Amino acid sequence: MSQPPGGAPSFVRVWWDAFAAVAAAVVAMFAVAALGLWAAGADGLPGAFPAVTAATVVSAVGGTVELSGGAGVLGRTGASLDVVPLSVTLAGAVALAVVFLRPLRHHAVAGGRELLARVARTAVLWLVALLLIALGARHTFRIDLGDSLLGDIGDVLDVSPSVGFRAAVGPTLGYGLLWLLVLLAVAVAASRKTPLPSRLLRFQDPVRPAAFAVVALLLGYVLLFLLVGLVSAVTRGNPAGTMAVLLLGLPNLAWISLGLGLGGSWEGRVPGQSLGLPLPKALTAVLRGGGDEPSTVTVASLAEHDGRAWLLVALAVVALLAAGFLLAVRSPATMQHWEHAVQMGAALAVTLFVIGVLTRISARVGLSLLGIGDLSSFGGEVALTPHLLTLTGVGLLWGLVAGYLGSLLSRRAGRRGVAEETGKP
Repeated sequence: MSQPPGGAPSFVRVWWDAFAAVAAAVVAMFAVAALGLWAAGADGLPGAFPAVTAATVVSAVGGTVELSGGAGVLGRTGASLDVVPLSVTLAGAVALAVVFLRPLRHHAVAGGRELLARVARTAVLWLVALLLIALGARHTFRIDLGDSLLGDIGDVLDVSPSVGFRAAVGPTLGYGLLWLLVLLAVAVAASRKTPLPSRLLRFQDPVRPAAFAVVALLLGYVLLFLLVGLVSAVTRGNPAGTMAVLLLGLPNLAWISLGLGLGGSWEGRVPGQSLGLPLPKALTAVLRGGGDEPSTVTVASLAEHDGRAWLLVALAVVALLAAGFLLAVRSPATMQHWEHAVQMGAALAVTLFVIGVLTRISARVGLSLLGIGDLSSFGGEVALTPHLLTLTGVGLLWGLVAGYLGSLLSRRAGRRGVAEETGKP
């Protein structure tokens, strides 16, 4: 799909490149979302699986899924959902970035207008695709109350409680466009092989090495946790549930672990009936520990239930040193230690802030609407909120230290960075 028809005019070729990037992202997200929901048991929702999959994709790109519930004179069911399935997000982001950047790597230089035109064409087709997905992301469920007293009252009054969801088209298109633009900016910034317009060359040295190092850090965490998850799926019980976690929320857990390992914290709660997914036992125990009150999640609180939680600190330290070293060896050899420290500190502070925003969870009935858990158990609420100020602060502090030490390590290893090539992207 990445190659246009032979002999196609340039007009067709450039639009084909944009179409290929958007199509790759949509296919990747739908495939991961569908497999994850299937593993979670959502295929059992009568007639709703395509709509639920579309709603999951909408949520993955920052779109808004509005939930509603009603039971006539019995009142409102009170549904809400705010969660980003980052496995789906990451699949679409990687697919779109790879296909979008591939044609640019064949260019020695890139004009500003050409790059903006490529972005604009991709954005137009992306909005069309997102509109179609949003229109398909709607469904209504009726809740069976069974033989309970509430069910008998409902039969007498001829009412049935219901909950449903639909994508809010306007916010979904707006946030989806923002997601695309940020993704393409990060992809171009992190890709050393992609040429930059001449006006942006001055940002190459201070931005590209740090962007690449942080992207490598995040992807490295995901790959490591993917390996751990696959081993767990093979050696422990409930492989379907474990695969559902990997296909829907692997980066959520991996990047929260990074933040916790660096000293960050979250607070939240999980109802007694749990999420319906096999989250780490220590995390579930901490979130349930406060009862109706939120519990604070830190490495220390996790270690009270599983001492292996302290390994998150060691993992974060090693990973950050590697990222700092990578930043230094991809920077010009003339850059100083303190410059590497500042670059890494700023990049990691922004990264942990974004991680905190993306890993927020607030759901009441909403997860059940995605086929996770029991739809009839709509009394519990799942919540997870980051301490953004703490995350940003520890990101800045650890980034400064990692950038400086990584620079020292690169010099001791004889890797003093890349030679400066003035005027070349």
